[in-house]
Amino acid sequence: MTFPIRQIRAVYDNKTIRVYQAYNDAIANSALANGTFISPPFKMERMTWIKPSFLWMMYRSGWAKKDAGQNRILAIDISREGFEWALDNSLLSNKVKEFTDREAWLKLKNSTPVRIQWDPERDIYLQPLEHRAIQIGLSNEAVDLYVNQWVQKVTDVTELAAQIKSYVDNNQLEAARTLLPNEVPYNLNTNIKNKIMAD
Repeated sequence: MTFPIRQIRAVYDNKTIRVYQAYNDAIANSALANGTFISPPFKMERMTWIKPSFLWMMYRSGWAKKDAGQNRILAIDISREGFEWALDNSLLSNKVKEFTDREAWLKLKNSTPVRIQWDPERDIYLQPLEHRAIQIGLSNEAVDLYVNQWVQKVTDVTELAAQIKSYVDNNQLEAARTLLPNEVPYNLNTNIKNKIMAD
C-alpha cells in the first residue's frame, strides 16, 4: 500500500485522536494517576512533542529501550478540537529557510506556539519509509491547553510495545502486525492542510 508523502494517520473517533509520548517513570506514573500531566514532574515550560504514529514513537524511543528517560510509552487521547487548534496555530520547523530577516523570523517563531515536523515514517523494523509522519511540538499556551483541556485519557502502552518487539525479534510478523494500532487517514480542512503542507 502506498500513502501520500505527507498525510496524518492516526487512531481516532468522532471526539478524540490518539498521540504518543515517551517519558520516565516519574512523569508516566504521575500522568496515569492524574489523567493528565501535572507539573512537577512534567515541565510546563519545555516544548513537548506529540506524535500520532505508533511506529515513529517506537523508533524515537527504541521500543522504550533507548534510554531511561523514554522507558514508558504513553498513549494520550486528546480532543480533536485541540488537535486541530494546534495544527491551525503552527509553524513548519523548516520555514526558517525562507527568512533572510532574523528578527522577523524570531518574532513569528515566538508568536506561534506549535511546531510541525514531517519525518520519515517507519516500518515494523523501524526502517525509514518514503512517506512521512507528523510530529507536533507544543510550547507556551499550547502546553497549557494540552495539559488542562485537551487530554482526555492517558494509557500506558509500554507492555504492548514490548510484545510487538518480541514478535518482531522472533520473526512473527503477522502476530506483530495484528497488535499494531489501526492508524487511518485523518481528514483536515483545506486551510490546515495548506498551513502544514499536508498532501
